[in-house]
Amino acid sequence: MKTFSTLGVLFLAISGARAQERFPVIPLDQMTPEQKSVANAILSGPRKTLNGPFNAWLRSPELADRLQKVGEYLRFNSSLPPRLNEFAILITARHWTSQYEWFAHYPLAIKAGLDPKIAVDLAAGVRPSGMKDDESIIYDFSTQRHRDMKVSDATYKAAVAKFGEQGTMDLIGVNGYYDVVSMTLSVAQVGLPPGEPLPLKSLAK
Repeated sequence: MKTFSTLGVLFLAISGARAQERFPVIPLDQMTPEQKSVANAILSGPRKTLNGPFNAWLRSPELADRLQKVGEYLRFNSSLPPRLNEFAILITARHWTSQYEWFAHYPLAIKAGLDPKIAVDLAAGVRPSGMKDDESIIYDFSTQRHRDMKVSDATYKAAVAKFGEQGTMDLIGVNGYYDVVSMTLSVAQVGLPPGEPLPLKSLAK
């Protein structure tokens, strides 16, 4: 396993453009042992970066560690196929108008097989046309959860029939986890890399 010291250069490289954040990047030599332990776990895992919400989360190391472990499962080990998992993440990003979350996950969704036309419609705030049956279930379930704060019986039954109870629970989990991510990104004012245009327009009326 890579150690924190060998990954320090990577952390310093990604932190250079983050000065606009409300939570300034913590220099490596100023991290507490608890913060270093969590940072090492994140950098040594499949993400290999402290981008996104992680710099802010380090202010509460135990919370950061618990959240990053949940996120690692939901991102890399969910029972949902990556195409559908990433679609659910984009739906959450659109709900919150979370620019960084969309920026980070749009290419992952396309790489996983999501039709770019679906993402275009979603970004515009309209129900995507041409969705596959499983994508329609993901969209209906996630949209109802965010918009109505509940899921209809018909949508729930469709999700369980298609994904099973574990898949349905993982769908709830990925929506909820990325709610927390989106809220953190918003409060921390995590920006995009310099020169990157905002991918989402506000849908506020």
